[in-house]
Amino acid sequence: MDRSSSLFSFAKRKRNSMPSLQQKLLDEESLAQSQPNTHFRKPGWKAMPYILGNDTIERLATYGMQANFVVYLMKVYNMDQVLSANILNTWLAVSNITPLIGAFCADAYLGKFRTIALASFASLVGMVTVMLTAWVPQFHPAPCSIEQQQSGVCRGQSNFQMGVLVFGLFWLSIGSGGIRPCSVPFAVDQFDLTTAEGRHGSSTFYTLYYTTQTLVMLINQTVLVYIQDSVSWTLGFALPALYMIVSILFFFAGFKVYAYVKPKGSNFSGIVQVLVAAQHKRHFHLDTQASLYDPPLQNDSEGKLLLTNDFRCLNKAAIVMENELDNDGLNKNPWRLSSIQQVEELKCLLKIMPIFVTSIIVNIPLGQQAIFGVSQAMKMDRHLGHNFEIHPGSINVIMLLSIGILLPFYDRIVAPALEKVTKQEGGLTPLQRIGFGHAFGFLSMVVSGLVEIKRRELAISSGASISVLWLAPQFILLACCHVFATVGHTEFFNNESPEGLRSVANSLLCLNVSAASNLSSFIVNIVHSFTGKQGKPDWLDGDINKGRLENFYFVVAAFGLFNMLCFIACSRKYHYKVLVKNNMMDKT
Repeated sequence: MDRSSSLFSFAKRKRNSMPSLQQKLLDEESLAQSQPNTHFRKPGWKAMPYILGNDTIERLATYGMQANFVVYLMKVYNMDQVLSANILNTWLAVSNITPLIGAFCADAYLGKFRTIALASFASLVGMVTVMLTAWVPQFHPAPCSIEQQQSGVCRGQSNFQMGVLVFGLFWLSIGSGGIRPCSVPFAVDQFDLTTAEGRHGSSTFYTLYYTTQTLVMLINQTVLVYIQDSVSWTLGFALPALYMIVSILFFFAGFKVYAYVKPKGSNFSGIVQVLVAAQHKRHFHLDTQASLYDPPLQNDSEGKLLLTNDFRCLNKAAIVMENELDNDGLNKNPWRLSSIQQVEELKCLLKIMPIFVTSIIVNIPLGQQAIFGVSQAMKMDRHLGHNFEIHPGSINVIMLLSIGILLPFYDRIVAPALEKVTKQEGGLTPLQRIGFGHAFGFLSMVVSGLVEIKRRELAISSGASISVLWLAPQFILLACCHVFATVGHTEFFNNESPEGLRSVANSLLCLNVSAASNLSSFIVNIVHSFTGKQGKPDWLDGDINKGRLENFYFVVAAFGLFNMLCFIACSRKYHYKVLVKNNMMDKT
């Protein structure tokens, strides 16, 4: 009998013929090198035009709503800067929590394709609603001049007007909940990650994914922000709705090309079963002669997880005791016995948790620059030449342009060069790449504070305004943070999660942004509440010339430095998962 037949028939063996723990580790190492690829060929790059087209245009629409939203709230809804910032942060926080629900539904019941399809229509409803808040006069407060806003005599929004706005943001959050956790995993499903070609294809996809959407967003944010602020808010919000319709058409166009991973029901029940089984057998001794339950996988398109010694106590859940298998070698009670695959899937989630926790603070600089970077730009000389003036809401174009240049430069030039030196596929491991992102995020906040000191001192001493290009270094550093941290986290969470939990793991990318938004709001509110007392200036005063914005930046930088040290400590202890092929051709 060949190796594949032996593997399958293992499920039917009695307890006394099961391999020991030591033999299992040795056999799986050999199996990883010897088993052929026998499952169907995935479409790979054939599916990418549809997926990239859909996701890029969808992001163009979503970010088109977010890019100038603070300015919209301040100008159309007559809100002050702090309230506008809190509404934006709250919306982003909710939009990054709903992906947990969407990911669970996708992996357990609906599948990624259906989840993305339904969520796309939800986003479209939200975009049309927000467009109506700008178009219908009854849906927003009466217009108010800048002088009236500064004097505090403007009429605020009514409960009804706020309700319509929140209704639109609610549907946008529902749409984000389905699209964001599933779009990248759905693309990764098109590649065979057990081959070098598939891994290289997925890595290249991450770069192309962020590059294309960045370049399109670059064009969108320059043109769309100008339309929103200088031509018409109604037209400026109608265009994202139109983009969303095009995105939906792109997505359904690839219906016959995609590879689909069927939902397998709730994986969380399997996780709980492992914990219960391990707790039940906690007093058993796990020696090298222990017999472990390792049936072949059914309909698996990725591979089996190797048995590891990480969280070794959980391996007890797979110890086979007397009368736990029926005559066919099948598990009688999943609450008393778990397979090695189930145990290792739980370990995958547990191992990535410390990396997830440390990924939260690195997102704070990205969010704060979208708010306070605009405030800085409004107080600076935005003229380029005599006839052209940069709009404050378009200042992050510097970051987008930098990302569009740096991403392909890294992927095509830096990574191959590093590969020759490090002998590591991709040049850097995902965790090394994330580490560089942490460093760039910290440096961006330090530089932001130093630039603000320069800008404020000049504005107070002489009333002059420095060029808005002084903000370029901090935005370029933020671009580097994106190139390394954001792309690195995307690759890490998708590659290190079990196939059946990939959407859930990918939703952690959204959850860390949500946690960062909530933490940002908390820091903003604390600073705003405690720094404006006893005659001292409020660090986040509406007039930043009166505030001390640089101190706020330095506080965020201090958090970032501490967080980076924690990340280094966690990453040094991390072990990457290893897959082996599960040959299911010979079942006899």
